[in-house]
Amino acid sequence: MNSGAEWPQKKLTVGLSPASVPKAGSGFDLAVACAVLAAAEFIDPREIADLMMIGELGLDGRVRPVRGVLPAVLAAADAGYRQVVVPEQTAAEAMLVPGVSVLGVRSLRQLVAILTDAPVPEETEEPDQGRPDPMLAGLVLPGAGAGTGTVGRAGPARRLDMADVAGQQGARKALEVAAAGGHHIYLKGPPGAGKTMLAERLPGLLPPLTRDEALEVTAVHSVAGVLPPGKPLLDVPPYCAPHHSATMASLVGGGTGIPRPGAVSLAHNGVLFLAFSG
Repeated sequence: MNSGAEWPQKKLTVGLSPASVPKAGSGFDLAVACAVLAAAEFIDPREIADLMMIGELGLDGRVRPVRGVLPAVLAAADAGYRQVVVPEQTAAEAMLVPGVSVLGVRSLRQLVAILTDAPVPEETEEPDQGRPDPMLAGLVLPGAGAGTGTVGRAGPARRLDMADVAGQQGARKALEVAAAGGHHIYLKGPPGAGKTMLAERLPGLLPPLTRDEALEVTAVHSVAGVLPPGKPLLDVPPYCAPHHSATMASLVGGGTGIPRPGAVSLAHNGVLFLAFSG
């Protein structure tokens, strides 16, 4: 095995319990591999008894990032776990949860070395393997090219400011009232009047998210796989603008097996802008 251990020469049965809870994805790879190594007596089962592990394993033994690390660690903390092992790329995200010790690893070999008190091997960093979620096609997310209808890993973007808008005093006043009171707002006007420009600047009128709100927003974006690189905590109100051709699933979420969040969920605690809805 790429952990440096021999595959156990006996029959193994891997059980994921409770059976009543739906399970999907590759996030169980790391935990299953360590359980196999414990069954082979290569590592002490007591070393992993109180560890929560999440991560995908490549054929070369690298531990690759998965979606939903933040909500998974939050659930682990609620269940009483105080130590978690995650892919190194998502360690900063996992560290947002208070009271939990986080270990980020690059490979299964590294984790085995740590568990067995052996010298930890050096591993080169793997390039980001992020890919847009096909179900989110037609959404505009922060930093993904506002107005283009494209989706990718959201990157850093300058926060748009209402001070950039010349004129439109009535519309600006209406947006200020909507932001202050948390009201819905309907913008009507001919093409080119500035409806989208004004809507894109509405998040700048909203206050920064509280810690709890930021964790909620970050958790949803983590599950969707659209967290900006290098920014594990989203502390500003999100802005989501579905393209007029967006599918129902991309708007409200869905999918087979484990449902994926749609635009409505991604705009939680922020702004959802629906163009040409009439």
